[in-house]
Amino acid sequence: MEKSYAMIRGLALVFLLAGSAAAQSTQDRDAGATFKSFLAVLWPQAQARGVTRATFERAFAGVTPDSRVLAATQRQPEYGKPFGAYVGSFISPSRISTGIRHARQLSDVLAAVEKIYGVDRWVVLSIWGVEADYGGYKPRWDVIRSLATLAHARYREELFRDELVAALEVLQGGHISRERMLGSWAGALGQCQFLPSGFLRYAVDFSGDGRRDIWNDAADVLGSIGNYLRAHGWRPGLPWGFEVTVPAAFDYRRSRGAFRDWAALGVRRADGRALPAGGEAILFFPSGAVGPAFLVTDNFVVIKRYNDSDAYALAVAHLADRLHGGAPIHAAWPADDVQLSREERIELQRGLARLGYKVNEFQGHIDFDLRDAIRDVQAKAGRVSDGHPDATVLAIVRSQFRR
Repeated sequence: MEKSYAMIRGLALVFLLAGSAAAQSTQDRDAGATFKSFLAVLWPQAQARGVTRATFERAFAGVTPDSRVLAATQRQPEYGKPFGAYVGSFISPSRISTGIRHARQLSDVLAAVEKIYGVDRWVVLSIWGVEADYGGYKPRWDVIRSLATLAHARYREELFRDELVAALEVLQGGHISRERMLGSWAGALGQCQFLPSGFLRYAVDFSGDGRRDIWNDAADVLGSIGNYLRAHGWRPGLPWGFEVTVPAAFDYRRSRGAFRDWAALGVRRADGRALPAGGEAILFFPSGAVGPAFLVTDNFVVIKRYNDSDAYALAVAHLADRLHGGAPIHAAWPADDVQLSREERIELQRGLARLGYKVNEFQGHIDFDLRDAIRDVQAKAGRVSDGHPDATVLAIVRSQFRR
């Protein structure tokens, strides 16, 4: 009886596994069919932008959607991680010493980039260090497969479909071979980590060898970063900003002003140096009023055009300072610093829009205009108006719709 029961259970398991395998096979066939349909629709768009059929077929030979790419969309380090921990992860002694060594080795190139594009050489060097560890980063993702996965899954579909076609244009132009077209999970290319459209617009042949090689040529990498920042509005001679201290009983609703106004209000540089005589800046509290404070300029906003994240921009800016001999951030980061996740930031944006505040996009990026809206929400709730989008602000906004 027991042997018969075991046999029945064994047969049932066989049928169950067979059924699961058949179901999976059907799902795989369906996914393959929809991917082929996706490529059929994509082809005319690629053809209209000068991609040949031979390039198109070579690009997608054997390509299938990559489930790891979709999983990676949920692991973006700029969101949720404590601000100080994120910035500190890029300011290791080895990254500073390696950057200083490269600054000496490439001093002529960096000087030329600074002269031609007007961009601070230390910021250019820092971006190279953050994006590619000064050339030590080894990309591993198939860019065509990654972009096709994102576009096919309709994850920010318009953006990634356009970037996929741009990647095909990069291949068509002979800038990189198909098998070497590796990058990030989101399709960023080379040591600049440009998206394909960024490569087409901003990559330069700074070494003069006839190629725009942002994969292997350090001069092209640095020149391309400088070109990108200039194209996005970098103002020569203007600092990105600096850490400051604010006086007791400071009115945190103040967020913008000329340097002379900040000086009159008692705001001081943390390093003891004088504020610039001219120019304007925004008062920025990355982790709220209990953490470090910074006055940041339009050039800080330009750095955000490289990666639309305050944490990223501050990491780049602070590393640039350290490479140039600057001191660590003076104030301590709060131990309980919990940044909102991307989903929570989007919820906050939508809530602020419903309350009548202007919101420029709903992707989770909190710009300085939105921080001013947050200051207003905090003031009305009797909170410190530091403009920091934390869980308390989200709770206040949520409460407006429960009444």
